[in-house]
Amino acid sequence: MKLRYQFIFYIALGAILFHACSTKKDAFVNRNWHALNTKYNTLYNGGIAFEKGRETLNEAYRDNYWEILPVERMEVTEEIKLDSEDNNPNFVIAEEKATKAIQKHSMEIGGIERNPQTDEAFLLLGKARYFDQRYIPALEAFNYILRKYTESDKLNEATIWREKTNIRLENEELALRNLKRLLKYESLRDQEYADARAMMAQAYINLNIPDTAIQQLKIAAAYTGKKPEKGRYYYIIGQLYDQLGYRDSANYAFNKVIDLKRSSPRIYYVNAQLQQIENTETSPGNREELLEQLTRMEENRENRPYLGKIFHRLGEYHMAYGQDSLAIAYYNRSLRDINGSSQLNALNYERLAEYHFDKSQYPLAGAYYDSVLTNLPENTKKFRAFRKKRENLQEVVSYEAQVAYADSVIGLYNMSLDDRLAYFGTHIAGLKAAAEAREKEESQKQAAGFAQFGSTKGGKENQGKFYFYNITSLGYGKNEFRNKWGDRELEDNWRWSNKNKVLGSDDAADISQADQPGAGEIIPEEQLYSLDYYMDRVPRDPAVIDSLERERNFANYQLGLIYKEKFGEFMLAAAKLEKVLNSSPEDRLVLPSKYNLYKIYEQTSPALAEAMKQRIISEHPASRYAELLLNPRAILVGDKDSPEARYTALYELFEQQEYLRTITGAEENINQYTGEPIVAKFELLKANAIGRLQGFEQFKEALNYVALNYPNLPEGRKAQEIVAEQLPKLEPREFTSEDIPGGQGNWKVVFPFRRSKHATALELKGRLENSIKELNYSNKVSMDIYDLEKEFVVVHGFKSRDFALGYVELLKINRDYRIDFENFVILSDNYKTIQVHKNLADYQQFISTPKP
Repeated sequence: MKLRYQFIFYIALGAILFHACSTKKDAFVNRNWHALNTKYNTLYNGGIAFEKGRETLNEAYRDNYWEILPVERMEVTEEIKLDSEDNNPNFVIAEEKATKAIQKHSMEIGGIERNPQTDEAFLLLGKARYFDQRYIPALEAFNYILRKYTESDKLNEATIWREKTNIRLENEELALRNLKRLLKYESLRDQEYADARAMMAQAYINLNIPDTAIQQLKIAAAYTGKKPEKGRYYYIIGQLYDQLGYRDSANYAFNKVIDLKRSSPRIYYVNAQLQQIENTETSPGNREELLEQLTRMEENRENRPYLGKIFHRLGEYHMAYGQDSLAIAYYNRSLRDINGSSQLNALNYERLAEYHFDKSQYPLAGAYYDSVLTNLPENTKKFRAFRKKRENLQEVVSYEAQVAYADSVIGLYNMSLDDRLAYFGTHIAGLKAAAEAREKEESQKQAAGFAQFGSTKGGKENQGKFYFYNITSLGYGKNEFRNKWGDRELEDNWRWSNKNKVLGSDDAADISQADQPGAGEIIPEEQLYSLDYYMDRVPRDPAVIDSLERERNFANYQLGLIYKEKFGEFMLAAAKLEKVLNSSPEDRLVLPSKYNLYKIYEQTSPALAEAMKQRIISEHPASRYAELLLNPRAILVGDKDSPEARYTALYELFEQQEYLRTITGAEENINQYTGEPIVAKFELLKANAIGRLQGFEQFKEALNYVALNYPNLPEGRKAQEIVAEQLPKLEPREFTSEDIPGGQGNWKVVFPFRRSKHATALELKGRLENSIKELNYSNKVSMDIYDLEKEFVVVHGFKSRDFALGYVELLKINRDYRIDFENFVILSDNYKTIQVHKNLADYQQFISTPKP
């Protein structure tokens, strides 16, 4: 009997549960059944996944404290996502749970939602999409809540999230209007009020209205109940005050962050202290106090994750007081910190680059600028600025190396024999001493390492047994190896006898020789300590020294212009140009050097400027510089004698295929305007004319000259681009087979003429144009220069070989034309090849050779 009643009970309970699962009945059991399942099953699990996703984002996100922090901690990529591919799996799970809750437990009956948890599901859905940066779908979810659930207690929260999404979509004005309406008409809880004000602050920050953003953040900080948010808001307020230049107000805000102590994340606390120190004007009165504060921060164990920033601030402190060595040491310690961000590393490298540049240590400064670039995101204004600095510096480094090399070689050449022997003897003695010191240091390190191992259990057990554990045997073996083989690198084929020793840049600089300057010159090991080796490398030919002197003078001249125009270092520029004038320069450098010195002295010393002006007028009265000094308005850009006008005239000659006149005119102007930026334009025009007239190899050589000598000017960069991208496409000399089925392709008819028959070629061009017009063809006719002796009259645009041959035959037999000049039909690709490589003879042999 008892079993019967239990059976009936379970059947009744099952029936009740079955009917409760229905989403179409508005009954008490149905509503509560689905509400409980939504809240404590799907939404509960979805909420757990959502919080895990947020924790993952917070752990991975790194704030950039060198810029204004965003109100919300969230890493944003540039792209706007529309689907859930490649997204955070926790947010994908949260979205799936929210979707499941909506699909399985929504009870929309008579247009009204009967499940009170459905709005929660839509809110979770929107949040998951928001943090996955799928803002458009997130906006749809929040808008659905606001439109559908007008009685929901989540309306205010949904509104705030919707406006956060609008701000992410750069709709700040719309977000501000909606948030102001929310604050005006709705009663908000304290946290909701704080969130709304914080989002308004973010909108004002994006719109670059910092003063209004500060007011909104102050209200948000006052109402929020979350201490980490309060600390972040106060820190951003301090940053905004710094941006406005109100340091005292900024320090007050940073002090609010410091007062929170452990209630707020440690990183806000440390950065607030550092910002306060940066904003404090240093003086003899507070110098020790600031150093003591920074030292305490450095020694505090809790600050270990932030030592990179503390070291950087210590570097700034010591640099401000002229303690260069300490500053550099702290910058390097900051760079070695494993927690350092790319922004911090870029700042440290920037400081080191500027320091070494000011000390005229240009190669080292260039290396540091390279490191700055590797730590900055590309396609940013800051990256482009530093890249420009690096490009300018590269030219300085190159010319300074040329000057140093030439000075050292010329100095050795001018030494007496005894002085030269003494110089190289000192150098060799230094190399030997350095090698002995390195060997001794290496032996001491190895002995210390084996001694330390010998005191261990394994070392004691194997003492005297295994060769490498016996220090005496090991030392004997090492000495024997070194005596037999010398110092060898740990690498394959170490027994080869032609091993070389690589010298560092300092050694290479000391050993002045006739090779190219630079670090890392390779010297055979057996000659490293040979006096004869160095003596034999000193140039003896006066012509070599004359060439070096000319290169040095030109390099000093270029350095003078760079320091004057690009860096504004007038004293350095004047020193370089004075060196040019005092070193018996070529005539082409004398007048430009004097004129540039005059322009420098105008900025620094009016008396010297007037003296140089009179010197130019008296010593070079017929020059354009003298005319310019006597009458500054005499030479205008539009004047026929101006460099720009001359370039324009030469370019017109180039377009008229007057390539020889273009080349000779460019050379004349290059000599006249040496040192001026327009020279690079003449050089590039000359290179193009050489290519059109002489062919590929000469064009390549001329372009390389422009690229190497003007690397930082637009023309030099253009030449580099042509060499890298276009020349490889033009280099092949092979001809394309003209045995095309049906003769289809792009063909030309070419009439070759000697340049002495130019009038005849010109007459033929006119007759050909008339024939094309009368025959209603669409072909074009041109006259193309081949070389100094030949030119072509070319009819372009035949779609097949037979069509081209038919046209030639028509010209020959038609009584109206009777054109019977020598000609040949050629495929367009092959015509391009003979024009690029000037290999017409090779083409004629190619077409006359029988094909297999």
